[in-house]
Order: sequence, then C-alpha cells, then structure tokens
Amino acid sequence: MPIGPGFDDPEYDNYDPAWRHQDTPFRRWLHERLTAAGSDCSADIAASYAPANRYHGLNAIDLDDLATLTDTTGAAVQAAHKADLDEWAREQQLRDHPDLAVLDADLDRIRHRSGARHPASRRWRE
Repeated sequence: MPIGPGFDDPEYDNYDPAWRHQDTPFRRWLHERLTAAGSDCSADIAASYAPANRYHGLNAIDLDDLATLTDTTGAAVQAAHKADLDEWAREQQLRDHPDLAVLDADLDRIRHRSGARHPASRRWRE
C-alpha cells in the first residue's frame, strides 16, 4: 500500500499535476546529479521519480536505475531518498500541529469573509 495522504485528503490524487513541479530535497538532488551526469532529460526524470519516492517508495530496480543514471551508488540514492522522507515527515508534523490547523482555518475564514484573494492568485495581480 502506498504511503502518503489518504483519499479524503486534498493533497491526495494519483494524477496531481502539482507533482510535476513540487520542490523536494530528493527532486533537487536528482536534478543536480542527473545534470552533472550529462542527462538531457534531468527535469523530466526528476519529475517522474520524486513523487514516486514519497508516495510509493523506491524498489531495488529504481535504486539501481537511478544510481546508473546519476553516476552514483545505490547507497547514495537511498540516502537522498531517506533524507527526503525525513523532511516530509517533519513537514507533516508541522501541518498536523493543532495550533497551526486552527490558525489556517482562521485565516481561511478571514479571507472568505473579506473576499480577499491570495496575493499569488492571478486575479490579485491584475
């Protein structure tokens, strides 16, 4: 069974396009190592493997393939994989913190009540 958010979690979606751009330590590590190894597809390979790393893990074949592609060892790939999962666990602990959940709900309520838009939204900038 894959690890990661549950089906009712807004982050869960096997087809989430955000995964193609999600910035994670493993994705950065992969991109750097693939680029250094001369790969023309480093961004695409990193975009494919980074979500799999978090949600499905890496099997022995993935580790060997990535070690070959990045010109590193399976142990180096596994260390980057573990470091990413450790950071993800810390992110989840922060998100699950009750005070932050209450603050997030309060900010959402204020935003909806005031009709304000998030500064990053397209409409805000227009």
